[in-house]
Amino acid sequence: MHEIQVWLEAQPPELIYFFVSLIIGLESMGIPLPGEITLVTASLMAASGLANPLAVASAASFGAIVGDSLGYAIGRRGGRALLRRLGRRFPRHFGPAHIADAEALFARWGVWAVFFGRFVALLRILAGPLAGALRVPYHRFLVANASGGLVWGFGTTFTLYLAGQAAERWLRGFGWIALAIAVLFGCATTYLLRRRSRRAATADPAAAETAETAETTKTAETAKTTAGRDAGPDDPGGKNDHQQQREPSECSP
Repeated sequence: MHEIQVWLEAQPPELIYFFVSLIIGLESMGIPLPGEITLVTASLMAASGLANPLAVASAASFGAIVGDSLGYAIGRRGGRALLRRLGRRFPRHFGPAHIADAEALFARWGVWAVFFGRFVALLRILAGPLAGALRVPYHRFLVANASGGLVWGFGTTFTLYLAGQAAERWLRGFGWIALAIAVLFGCATTYLLRRRSRRAATADPAAAETAETAETTKTAETAKTTAGRDAGPDDPGGKNDHQQQREPSECSP
């Protein structure tokens, strides 16, 4: 889808409408092409102002109706033999299982399978050729084909166009909301960081004073313990040392 968008954006509006009609018409004839993706891309481009939504819808509907009618004529002329040849050449789109499913839908819904088939990828390719091969009366086929093409073309285009415009308006509003949230978040973060820094600065002097007091108390207790151990348990105040100094003087003549 991105490649188709890039390619279409490089075209002038008139060629955008032409390619939308051509690709959808060829797909409706029975050629596997990305018709729905092309319509979705062109509709979103219209929502962005790069194309006219009414012109996109008209081109899509015209291509769908004309392509289905050409596919009907080809299927009516070639019959089931043509479908078998297409199945051998494009087994992913016209294989026996795909043909059987499409025939079952025609058997159940009749010609209105053409109308509903416009909204289903498989039937969008097979509806025209298969209706012709099954010999559905053309006037009944044309009613279902035209109504399905108009509803699909205009409905898809304007649904995506309006959704794209609403999304664009919402995204513009969301941009201002996101900016306001980012500013508030930045202010709150700055306030919390400054508050934490002030708390840390206030707590540091008190912590230092507490540590210094604890260190002084620990030093005093250590000095006291050392002095008590040097004095000994039975000689407080150094009494034994004084007696040892007096004994030699008593023994002298």
